[in-house]
Amino acid sequence: MERDDIKRDTDYSLLLEQLEALTEGERDTIANLANASGALSMNLADVNWVGFYLMREEQLVLGPFQGKPACRRIALGKGVCGTAAATGRTQLVEDVHAFPGHIACDGASNSEIVVPVYHEGRLVAVLDIDSPLFGRFGQRDKEGLEDCAALLGRRCNWKI
Repeated sequence: MERDDIKRDTDYSLLLEQLEALTEGERDTIANLANASGALSMNLADVNWVGFYLMREEQLVLGPFQGKPACRRIALGKGVCGTAAATGRTQLVEDVHAFPGHIACDGASNSEIVVPVYHEGRLVAVLDIDSPLFGRFGQRDKEGLEDCAALLGRRCNWKI
């Protein structure tokens, strides 16, 4: 259930256009994810962490992000990010404190969305976004961020 009192003015079509422009002609994964984390952080209201965890040797490893220092490695199936990676499905969590096994990197975070990023059918990363507000993310965010993740899955050279 989405909260009605949260301003949800993100124009995901415009954000997707920005990501397309930022990644146009650039295949370097780190450069693209660094710019993407900056663009997402700048365009999403009420978020305190935006970044990527990259699949490396059957675990998630911290990639480009905006926010406070974060966990460096996350096992598959652990926390919200590890659950998204293990299930291959977006995790939309209204209250991270109620999520079994939640990994608290920033004590100010109260809600979270984690979107898997695929390249040629293979999970290559997850996009992780935290908010200090409970119930910050809804279905519109899920759909818009899944579109952003799909674009990044296509635009990056994931052989790093």
